Amino acid sequence: MASYSTAGSVSVHPHVTVGATVGATTAQPGQGWTGRQLLVVAICFILNMLDGMDVLILSYIAPALSADWQISPESLGVVFSAGLAGMAAGGLLIAPLADRFGRRVLILLSLIMMAAAMFGSSIATSVAELIASRFVVGIGIGTVLASMAALTAEYAPPKHRTFAVGFLQAGYPVGATITGFIVATHVGVHGWQTMLLGAAILCATAIPLVFVLLPESIEFLLTRQPKNALARANRLLVAAGQPPLDALPERRQAEKRHSGVRGLLSDGRAASTLLLWTAIIFSFMTLYFVISWIPKLAVEAGLPATQAIYAGAIYNIGAFVGTSSIGLVAMRFDLRRLILVYMLLAAGALILFGAVAMPLAATLGTAFLIGVFVQGGFNGCYPLATSLYPPEARGTGIGWAMGIGRIGAVIGPMLGGVLLAEKVSLPVIFTIFAVPVVLAGICASLIRLPRAA
Repeated sequence: MASYSTAGSVSVHPHVTVGATVGATTAQPGQGWTGRQLLVVAICFILNMLDGMDVLILSYIAPALSADWQISPESLGVVFSAGLAGMAAGGLLIAPLADRFGRRVLILLSLIMMAAAMFGSSIATSVAELIASRFVVGIGIGTVLASMAALTAEYAPPKHRTFAVGFLQAGYPVGATITGFIVATHVGVHGWQTMLLGAAILCATAIPLVFVLLPESIEFLLTRQPKNALARANRLLVAAGQPPLDALPERRQAEKRHSGVRGLLSDGRAASTLLLWTAIIFSFMTLYFVISWIPKLAVEAGLPATQAIYAGAIYNIGAFVGTSSIGLVAMRFDLRRLILVYMLLAAGALILFGAVAMPLAATLGTAFLIGVFVQGGFNGCYPLATSLYPPEARGTGIGWAMGIGRIGAVIGPMLGGVLLAEKVSLPVIFTIFAVPVVLAGICASLIRLPRAA
C-alpha cells in the first residue's frame, strides 16, 4: 500500500522507470542522459510544437477566413470551440487507451488522425465541414498531449524527470509563435487554405519520424506483456544504458487496481486527483482568456492596433521561458510550492497589465511576464500529474486532468467576452482573472504525492 506525504516522491510501488528500478535490477541513482532518452524527449518536443501549430493556426487565419466566407463571430466561435471540445474528448476518452494498448501506437494513430483532419480543414467548403475537421484535430491533440508527457516521464532520468516533462510543454508556445509569424507573412499571398494544408503536410511528415524513432513504453511492455515483450523491452533497456532482464516480471493483480480511471482514485489519491483537476480548471480559465483576448486587451491597454499583435508573440516567448524554467527550478525545489509562487506572480502581472498605463516597452514586458508565470505555472501541472500517478495509470491521469480542465478553457474566453461586452473596466477584468490562478496555485500546493511504503 502506498503512503502519502506533503514532501512526497515519485513512486507508489516499484515500477519501471528508465534510470531507476527495472524489475530486480537497480541502476545508479545519478545516471545521466543517454542518446535514446534525449531522442525520446526531442521527438516529443517536436510533436508538441505541432500541437501548438494545429491549435492556434485557426486564430491566426481567422481574419482571412472571416473575410473570405463572411462568417459571423458566433459561427467562428463555434469553430474555435470545436477544437477545444475535441481536445477534451481526446483526453477523457482516447488518451486512457494508451495505458492499455501502448503509448507509441496511440501517438501514431493520433498523428494520422490530425494530419487527415488538417487536410480536411484545408479543403472544407462549409462551416459545418470546418467544425467537424477541427473537432477531429482536437481529439488527436488531446490524445497526444497525455501520451507524450507519460512517455517522457518514463524515459527521463529520475533526477531530471520534472524538468523533462516541463521542457516538453515548451514546444507548444514555440510552435505557436513560429506559426504566427509564418501565417502573418504568407496568408495574404497564399490564402488561409494553403496555411492549413501546410500544417497538414508537417503533421504527415512527423508520422514516419515517430514510426522509426519513437520507442514504446518499457513499463507497458513489461506490465501488459504483448508479443515479444521481453526482447523488445531488453533492446530499449540496453539502448537506455540499463542491463537487460532474464525474464518478464510476474504479472501482478495490483497493477489492475492502479490502471484506468479507478487508478486515479485508489490508494489515497482521490483528494489529490480532485485538487489537480480543480487547479487545471482554474488555470485554463485564465490561460485561455489571455490567449484569446491579449491582442485586443493590448489595444485596450493603450497599444496601437498595428503593434498589439506583438503582445501575443511576446506572450508566447514568455510562455516558453516560463515552461522551461519551472521544470529546471523544480529540480531543486518542491514543484507544488513553485506552482503556487508562479501563480501568485502571474496574478500580480495580470493586475499590473490591466491597472497601470504603461509605455510600449513596459506593456510588452508585462505581457512577457504574464506568459512566463501563467503558462509556466500551468505547465507545472503536467510533471505534477506524472508524479502523482503510477505509470500504468499515467496516460489516463494526464488525459482526464487535461480533459476535465477544458471546462475552464471554455469558461475563460466566454467570461472575458461577456465582461468586455458589458464595458467592464480593464482593471476589474484583469483582477477577476487573477483570482483563478491564485486558486489554482493553492490547489496545487495542497496535493499530496506518493512515496514508497
